[in-house]
Amino acid sequence: MVLLAILAFSILVYTYVGYPIVIGVLARLAPLDLAEDPAYLPKVTACIPVYNAASYLTAKVESLLALDYPADKLEILLYSDGSDDDTNDVAAAIAARDPRVKLLISKERGGKPKGVNRMIEAATGEVLLMTDVRQPLVPGAVRALVAKLSNPEVACVSGNLILRGAAGAGAYWRYENWIRLQESRFRGMVGVTGPIYAIRKVDMRPLPEGVILDDMWVPLRLRLAGRHILFAEGAIAYDDAFGDKREYGRKVRTLAGNYQLFALLPALLVPFKNPSWFETFSHKLLRLVCPWALVGLLVASGTGAITKAEASPIILYGLRPLLGGQMAFYLFALLGEWGGRLGSLCRTFVVLNSAAVVGLWRYVTGAQKVTW
Repeated sequence: MVLLAILAFSILVYTYVGYPIVIGVLARLAPLDLAEDPAYLPKVTACIPVYNAASYLTAKVESLLALDYPADKLEILLYSDGSDDDTNDVAAAIAARDPRVKLLISKERGGKPKGVNRMIEAATGEVLLMTDVRQPLVPGAVRALVAKLSNPEVACVSGNLILRGAAGAGAYWRYENWIRLQESRFRGMVGVTGPIYAIRKVDMRPLPEGVILDDMWVPLRLRLAGRHILFAEGAIAYDDAFGDKREYGRKVRTLAGNYQLFALLPALLVPFKNPSWFETFSHKLLRLVCPWALVGLLVASGTGAITKAEASPIILYGLRPLLGGQMAFYLFALLGEWGGRLGSLCRTFVVLNSAAVVGLWRYVTGAQKVTW
């Protein structure tokens, strides 16, 4: 039990503390130096798949039309995936006011992959801006993305999603975003931010119909070919940090997609085939292991702490304090917002790790839908 506790504790500490420190040091000691061209201004097609998004659509399109980018080099595709609210009417009205906006409609819900594939076929831009409807962009976002994409060694460029609000998910996302930035500075990210990323149209292959996470499948397929995935800090999109209940559903879908991703691209797990194997293992794979490490740590420290080996210093000064710390942590998680800032963070951590277990179940059973 002592060995199990040490192993579980080591996995958790390395994943959430050790790896961020290591990748931060690597980014400083061996930064990736790739030239970029601010004068590179290709035609860009913004691809926005939507479902029942009438309330967000106008603000999103207005943020795109207000971009600091040549108007004649911007095209906006809106794909409505079986929407049954006012989305189609709102989108049609927007398209009637500006010829750069084009509307594609599916009468039935087919899921995001079908929508993305249809937009790829319709796009006339050299570069595709993949973006979601809820997050408005700052005026300089597209310039920041395509400047990095000007280098042929770069396959995808992720934007910088900023979450507003005091929810625990916001703090977690700032932590996550910092790690992604360090990975980009070192040798490349292991995924992009789904609500905002750019890719050349020639590099955008049709999505498999059942793929859950296009923002992982698309860039990592190209990373396996040796090309880089970068982070553009100035390409900002804004969203609200949601409470744990809503964030839980989103995270279950994401983590089910992570399990699927390793099945679709098994080469990601092979050190000599994946140029970013260390980052993939540390950032993505171990995150799927951590829920089980939490259970193992609780069982091992709890079982060891109640033994009668009172004289054992490992139990007296190791397992029992460790068990006490876990009890305090889970108490704060149970209190949630009632436990203040610390309670909110503890609750979010527990929610996100429990989502990994449910995500595995949904992937194994095929219960996770590709619709959103």
